[in-house]
Amino acid sequence: MKDVEVRLISELMKNSRRSDRELAKAIGVSQPTVSRTIGKLQKEGKIKEYTMIPDFKQLGYNIMAVTFIGKQETEKDEERKELLKGVAKMEKETPLANLIVANGMGLEKGRMIINFFKDYSSFAEGLKIIKNLPHIDADKVDSFLVDLNDDRNFRILSMTEIARHFQRSGKVLTEE
Repeated sequence: MKDVEVRLISELMKNSRRSDRELAKAIGVSQPTVSRTIGKLQKEGKIKEYTMIPDFKQLGYNIMAVTFIGKQETEKDEERKELLKGVAKMEKETPLANLIVANGMGLEKGRMIINFFKDYSSFAEGLKIIKNLPHIDADKVDSFLVDLNDDRNFRILSMTEIARHFQRSGKVLTEE
């Protein structure tokens, strides 16, 4: 990535509500350069969406759950498709607020879901839904709960620090 792209993405992660003119001033290029670069980054898929990060606690969510799910070794394409249908149905028909649903590795698990819940009973209900998804071994499901009301929490979710890191390390990622 070019230096201007790294700086632009970093600034957008910090605050995507700024105008192209404000972004141009922040990174030291012209407004047409910003507009052209944003279009290019969107077309390349490097910018997926523009959003905001709410204060989940103020929206009524008191618990964030990180749930790890053991991956079945014998999973076939047909079973994977059935699981994906189950997840899509879960997201459509249940009150689970999913932030991330992803495959991965570690802790002898193969999947992870991050959800937000109003209280512990809604978490327990959500966990039951997750454990009942097709091809999930309920005995291989573990959760880590974060109390969003605990004022000792350091940072729940912020793009600003990721943007700062990306900008600092971006020079290593650049082509020029």
